[in-house]
Amino acid sequence: MIIREARLSDAVAMTDLQNAVIRIGGTTAHEVERTPQELAEAYLTGPNVMCAHVAEDQGRLLGFQVVGIYPDMPDRWGDIGTFVHPDVQRGGVGAALFAATVDWARAHGVPTLLAVIRADNRVGLGYYTKRGFVDYGTEPDITLKDGRVVGRIAKRFDIPA
Repeated sequence: MIIREARLSDAVAMTDLQNAVIRIGGTTAHEVERTPQELAEAYLTGPNVMCAHVAEDQGRLLGFQVVGIYPDMPDRWGDIGTFVHPDVQRGGVGAALFAATVDWARAHGVPTLLAVIRADNRVGLGYYTKRGFVDYGTEPDITLKDGRVVGRIAKRFDIPA
């Protein structure tokens, strides 16, 4: 497995992976599939992009992790998102991506990573907790398009020196 910075040429494979996760449901806040152009703007080229890493094995995209900035976050914090192909979850892909992201954050003066996860996403909550994220806040009234109220949990990770 190779972990490297994402490139614009990865946008189609990243979109295919994220859309597959969206179609399965339950492990992402995203409810609407994206086009490669939308994904590239959100994670690779847009004004809120901080960094993006991909994990690949023999040319196959196994997962990706992104960090972006949002107006309501504290200064220099990064909002993190992780997408791993369902076939390889819990196989070390997410851990390897996170190690690269932490190295990048440390090198670029990002003091804290923030993950905002659907409260019903046990896989995501477990992933971030295992990495050392701690609870930071909740939004109990987040409603999905189908009317279900799932809420969100924010977790933070302070980058060690």
